[in-house]
Amino acid sequence: MIFLALLAVLVALMYLGLPIFAALFLLPLGVLWATQGTIATLGEMVFGHLNAYLLIAIPLFMLMAHVMVRSRVVDDLYAVAFAACHRLRGGIAVATVAACTVFAAISGSSVATALTVGKIAIPQMLRYGISRRGAFGVVAGGGTLGILIPPSAPMVLYGYVTETSVPKLFAAGLFPGLMMAAIFAAYVMITEGHARPQEPPAVKAAAPPAPVPTLLPALRQAAWGLTLPPFVLGGIYFGVFTATEAAGTGALYALAIALVVYRGIPAAALWEGVQEATRISAVLFMIIVGAAVYGYMLTKLRIPQALVQDVLALGLGRTGFIVAMMLLLFVLGLILESFSIILITMPAVQPVMSQLGIDPIWYGVLLTLNLEMALISPPVAMNLLVIKSITGAPMREVNASAWPYMAMLALGTAILIAFPEIALWLPRQMR
Repeated sequence: MIFLALLAVLVALMYLGLPIFAALFLLPLGVLWATQGTIATLGEMVFGHLNAYLLIAIPLFMLMAHVMVRSRVVDDLYAVAFAACHRLRGGIAVATVAACTVFAAISGSSVATALTVGKIAIPQMLRYGISRRGAFGVVAGGGTLGILIPPSAPMVLYGYVTETSVPKLFAAGLFPGLMMAAIFAAYVMITEGHARPQEPPAVKAAAPPAPVPTLLPALRQAAWGLTLPPFVLGGIYFGVFTATEAAGTGALYALAIALVVYRGIPAAALWEGVQEATRISAVLFMIIVGAAVYGYMLTKLRIPQALVQDVLALGLGRTGFIVAMMLLLFVLGLILESFSIILITMPAVQPVMSQLGIDPIWYGVLLTLNLEMALISPPVAMNLLVIKSITGAPMREVNASAWPYMAMLALGTAILIAFPEIALWLPRQMR
């Protein structure tokens, strides 16, 4: 098909070293010039795509994440999780999953979750007898929850591209995110159940294991950080503010927590956070510009209509199409990052979804689950690179730790395909 051929050319251009936004822009530019003979309307079309109020939410959510990462909130969250879970089998690994789950709801970033929790959790897990592969895997897998449990920048982008309600997407990601956290926790309880805080360390460590914190004092210390997710998400779910307003309010609330509760955040660290959020957002907006031109090319070539006819002719049906797309997304996840996958595939896929009656909210959660696999699938595996940078471990060992979590994410995707109500029940309760 023409769509797959164009996709292959696009990937080849990226592998030749062309930046993603440049490949997305130059390929359709050349095709449009060759087939249409003009590109006169592109400027107005690109401006229309960037002139969207919803897009403001992305840099604001990123700023909120960076403020919380640079404060001491994660230390307190980990203490609460450790105090609550330490009596379970493999309790410290379960505590790491719990800490990743809560921090995912604060940061909305998988890489930030893996980096911030991993710096604290990996040394402690090793000191309490968790295997190296188990410690690396639980942070890599738990970190992926950052883009599924709301708020989530990829969900904001998906909602923008498909004109789907972002609050409903956030609501749809909540139960699947908790389901994946429960699956991860059950796995580490089975595989790392020998490791208990009361036992001596199984490996030599530079420092002894930290004492188990008491739950109530730990909760008291972390209380303000724990109020951020209910404040932001509750405000969205109950209609107090929109997703964009929630992002701005959440960033201010995070800054207030850092300055008042944690007695300040260094000016240099805050400036670093602002710069990083700005840099990532600028790159994303450049990719959006390229994707807008790419989508315009697909429309002019009538590729979405042809794709609809091809799918109907194959007789795949709704489930068959979903399974085929999940396989394609997995392959793309091996070579591309999440924002690019959303922007490249959705202009062609959305008309097919509409024709087959596929709920865009349900598909958005399935897409996000698949993007989670991309974060721990070599060779482009951001969470695994983060763990290597934290630990200095050989990449082969870090990669091996991710395979069970990829299998569990595939299992979660299959469960969600079979039972869509896991994702759709909560959005249907919203007013």
